[in-house]
Amino acid sequence: MQIISVNVGKRRQLTGRSFNGETGIFKEPVAAPVRVGEPGLESDAIVNTRHHGGKDQAVYIYRDEDYAWWSERLGRAVGPGTYGDNLTLTGLPGPGLSIGTRLSFGEVELEITAPRIPCNTLATRMGDPGFLKAFVQAERPGLYCRVIRTGSLAQGQTFELDHTHASTVTTIDVFRASYRKPTRQELELFLSAPIDFRTRADFEEQLEAYGT
Repeated sequence: MQIISVNVGKRRQLTGRSFNGETGIFKEPVAAPVRVGEPGLESDAIVNTRHHGGKDQAVYIYRDEDYAWWSERLGRAVGPGTYGDNLTLTGLPGPGLSIGTRLSFGEVELEITAPRIPCNTLATRMGDPGFLKAFVQAERPGLYCRVIRTGSLAQGQTFELDHTHASTVTTIDVFRASYRKPTRQELELFLSAPIDFRTRADFEEQLEAYGT
């Protein structure tokens, strides 16, 4: 398991039918090591802080294997940073992993907290209003992580998975639940996992609606 690329973005203007404004979704691979702190990668732009970023969504990961799948599906090359990923990795066992699984890169350690829920920015970035539907159907959302140990990351570094803190809830479970009404039992299970604070707040609100 290895880092294919470390990707950092700057503020850019993006204009389309469903989005018009500044965004940090355009990530570019960098050759030099990048410092990773609790807020995320140093010098990486996070523009829409209401829906993105924060300590529980500090680093966004996408699998190189999933980019290969998209390249074949779309009939054009889609590669590192296209979907706004900070790290493009190879070797992860699948598009979904258990919430709480940790990725150890040596001095840096990340913990999986959530799947990526696509927005209009992504559709505009891809130049396709129907891309959100395709992204949801593909169930290859990528992984958001919190930073457990800070340090530097660079292309070519290897890493290992640590399942010590992993829950029974996967990112695909949470991804699917975001597009339907989960049961009370599902919500209680999801909330027992170390999910990100935005998803937690949403699930807590849904659980409260069920009443006591």
